[in-house]
Amino acid sequence: MAIYGTALLSFCLICGLVVGKLIGLAIGVDANVGGVGFAMLLLIVLSDRLRAAGVLAEPTQRGVLYWSAIYIPIVVAMAATQNVYAAISSGAVAIVAGAGAVVIGLAMLPLVALLGRSDSDESWPAGPTPPGDPR
Repeated sequence: MAIYGTALLSFCLICGLVVGKLIGLAIGVDANVGGVGFAMLLLIVLSDRLRAAGVLAEPTQRGVLYWSAIYIPIVVAMAATQNVYAAISSGAVAIVAGAGAVVIGLAMLPLVALLGRSDSDESWPAGPTPPGDPR
């Protein structure tokens, strides 16, 4: 069984790892900082752009979807596990910073939802639903 999209996935992974290593060098950390995350974002952006431009053939689109379904959840789970181990072993500052990032991210959700909403979007109610409105 041929799985298409492997070259695109590999390209994104290599670019992400290089960027993560460069960020690590820039901040003085001997580690890859966010390289896999950059690779995932690059894979999402590139596959979307190539699909919109009509450059990706149908088998390649299915292959990229396959890799996205396999790759992204595994990497997110691995990264989350590593972050928990690092936070626990690094002390309270890392745990407070992680909890603060989660709280700020959750607080930003309504703002992001408002920014992503268009005026013609009927799936979002404009305000409280009046009694008797079937929405």
